[in-house]
Amino acid sequence: MNFRIALYQPDIPGNTGTILRMAACLGIGVDVIEPAGFDISDRALRRAGMDYLEQAALTRHLDWAHFEEWRKNENRRLVLFSTRAAEPYTRFAFKPGDILLFGRESAGVPDHVHERADARLLIPMVESARSLNIALSAAMAAGEW
Repeated sequence: MNFRIALYQPDIPGNTGTILRMAACLGIGVDVIEPAGFDISDRALRRAGMDYLEQAALTRHLDWAHFEEWRKNENRRLVLFSTRAAEPYTRFAFKPGDILLFGRESAGVPDHVHERADARLLIPMVESARSLNIALSAAMAAGEW
């Protein structure tokens, strides 16, 4: 797979561990943009990722500025999944090298991050639904490849 999943300041270790496990199984790189709402080496993260954490291609970025500097050097397009987006992810033309960005479970991403995205995508849901679990959202996005 020639895309990456990025997590902006994740809050829940179990979700991050699940994403790392999925990514290890599918050969997808994962970027964690810190600070996270938990210690990346937390036992709960390891429990969710199980023995796959050793196989995961995890890159930690000190903060948003460091991630952006790395991304620009890599010349990769940033594709944000957001409940504030209008374009359904199933209608989007993904390209090799894309970074699929998912925000904090508690708050999404701030406006300055939202504005930096090259594309903003929505997972359509029924009107009364607030959001999907971030690990499930990342798996749905990975399935488009």
